[in-house]
Amino acid sequence: MAKIVLGLGSSHAPQLRMPVSEWHRRALFDHRNPEMWFAGKTYNFPELVEERSHEHFERELTEEKWNTRFAACQTAIGELGSILGRVKPDVCIILGDDQHESFHDDNMPAMSIYWGDTVDDAPPPPEQRESEVQLLHPLANAPAERITHPTHGRMARYLIETLVEDGFDMAHTRQLPDGRHQGAIGHAHNYVYRRLMDNKVTPNVPIFLNTYYPPNQPTMKRCFDLGKALGRAIQAWDGPETVAVIASGGLSHFVIEEDVDQHIIEGLKKGNESKLYDLPNNRFNSGTSEIRNWVVVAGALADDGLNMRLIDYVPCYRTEAGTGCAMGFAAWE
Repeated sequence: MAKIVLGLGSSHAPQLRMPVSEWHRRALFDHRNPEMWFAGKTYNFPELVEERSHEHFERELTEEKWNTRFAACQTAIGELGSILGRVKPDVCIILGDDQHESFHDDNMPAMSIYWGDTVDDAPPPPEQRESEVQLLHPLANAPAERITHPTHGRMARYLIETLVEDGFDMAHTRQLPDGRHQGAIGHAHNYVYRRLMDNKVTPNVPIFLNTYYPPNQPTMKRCFDLGKALGRAIQAWDGPETVAVIASGGLSHFVIEEDVDQHIIEGLKKGNESKLYDLPNNRFNSGTSEIRNWVVVAGALADDGLNMRLIDYVPCYRTEAGTGCAMGFAAWE
């Protein structure tokens, strides 16, 4: 019987690998974004500035605050990596989303498990490197060339079969589509490989949730139930492996909503299941949708006696409209 010995949750936003002097690149993206989700509705940038003017986010945009927050995030990432290195699980199950890196509108699974024998990570191809300059910064820790990492294909196939038996219609893939990453795995999972594992990758099972794209995003309740089923399946596995379950992504972005983050964090800390899905699902769109990955992890750990410790919560504002990314870092031990 396998045993879950660790849970981790980490944001993976570009600001984590961009020095503060480069944050303006993401701010320019916000200015051009015609559909930013806030409080369940969409806004363009001028509309959002007007809507949130009373919150005076210009006070959050000083170089001192940016540097302090950036440093806090790097410290938290280091702590997560240290915890993972200390616990040394035999297998990591990694929950992440795909943003048109592998899956597209011709076939967008709501939930999919990769069960290939290995998985590749790769730097962006030359034609994308100028637009993805932040990926080339040393903090990104991207491989210099395409590399292959170990997976646990046998456990992955078992999870597919077991979750189907438990009522979840899991999609599966043994080979990632060419897509934007030429068959290599996308940002949510390679962040874990690069930043938390330092490219010394533990055998892992990548699970993809379509958090981002309507109309088949799993509800928050469905995500928690998936986590519960995942936890049961791991415990029933016939091997002796120790397992870590890792959520990559979140918290609220591209518009920071601290009230949503704190509501979810309180539910995670207290093991309060209903708080993880009692907000309307339309509060979890765009980048904020990645909180779903954390909810799956919470479900998987609900019956294992592991308690969530918030390592840090760092709202990294980057414009007067309150855009940015609220970074969250947590461990269940």
